[in-house]
Amino acid sequence: MIPSKITLNKQPYNYFSTQSTLSKDEELFIISWMEKMAPWKLKVTDFYQQYEFSLQHIKLPPEISFLTKKEFISNLKDRVESIFSVNLSNEIDVVAHKLEKNQTIKIHNDMRDVENRETHRILFQLNKNFQEENGGFLLILDEQEIVEVIHPVSGSVQGFEISSKSNHAVSTVHNGERLTIVYSFRAIANSLQST
Repeated sequence: MIPSKITLNKQPYNYFSTQSTLSKDEELFIISWMEKMAPWKLKVTDFYQQYEFSLQHIKLPPEISFLTKKEFISNLKDRVESIFSVNLSNEIDVVAHKLEKNQTIKIHNDMRDVENRETHRILFQLNKNFQEENGGFLLILDEQEIVEVIHPVSGSVQGFEISSKSNHAVSTVHNGERLTIVYSFRAIANSLQST
């Protein structure tokens, strides 16, 4: 799902954005299922309100079951390890996110002061017919200053290393839905190059 050649941005933290290797058919199968059949549940926190669910705790239709298959996740893990020069554990979470009109995700860095915390995240965007006026942009920030605005174009993939510097946000959705599948990884202790 992540192409062999990508550009890893080093400032303000390690992140990338590129087109995934998902086929158009795979992409459309996933979108159709997420729009019509997915078991969304609203989650509200102090910095966001969105719909979500774990893909690992439900039976996926055959056309998209590869998303949680061991081989697929193992290959994705290998790519993340290579890109970020890190050793990752086999504890990987796969969660779908949906933002609807007027929902936003405020500035945060995903850093948790806990043992076995998530250290790397991969985002697969699944937004059919995305238009700029829809909003829902991924914002990469250096503290409070916007460094890059990433359009959530369907089939694109973003990845970043979670640290105290990894500030990001999602701008308000103005039209339609913003669909994303998120893979969260955990570095094996002492393998992180930067935090």
